[in-house]
Amino acid sequence: MSTGLVEQVDDDLWSAIGDPTRRRMLDLLLVEGDGTATTLSQRMPVTRQAVAKHLGVLDRVGLVRATPAGREKRYRVDDAQLARAVAQLSSVGAAWDARLRRIKRIAESIQNARTD
Repeated sequence: MSTGLVEQVDDDLWSAIGDPTRRRMLDLLLVEGDGTATTLSQRMPVTRQAVAKHLGVLDRVGLVRATPAGREKRYRVDDAQLARAVAQLSSVGAAWDARLRRIKRIAESIQNARTD
């Protein structure tokens, strides 16, 4: 990885997104607009306590923001942080595409050298 790319990638953010349960929660929040640990747990195969812990992780990395709602918190996706994650993913994808093109060129040059 280039130094610039390393600086752009937020490992905590990607660690949070890397969990399939948290990705599903983000999907639900994006579709529904917001939700509580209780409402999300009704749509997930995990307990309310597990949902609350996952929401805590997402909140720590800034992907969701909590607003008090009675005795619970209502969570909503932070669009700016999600856009930042998408930008990082695009950057990493472009870097890997470039690497793969280079590997292909090297492999083709080796193959061509063998057939000459």
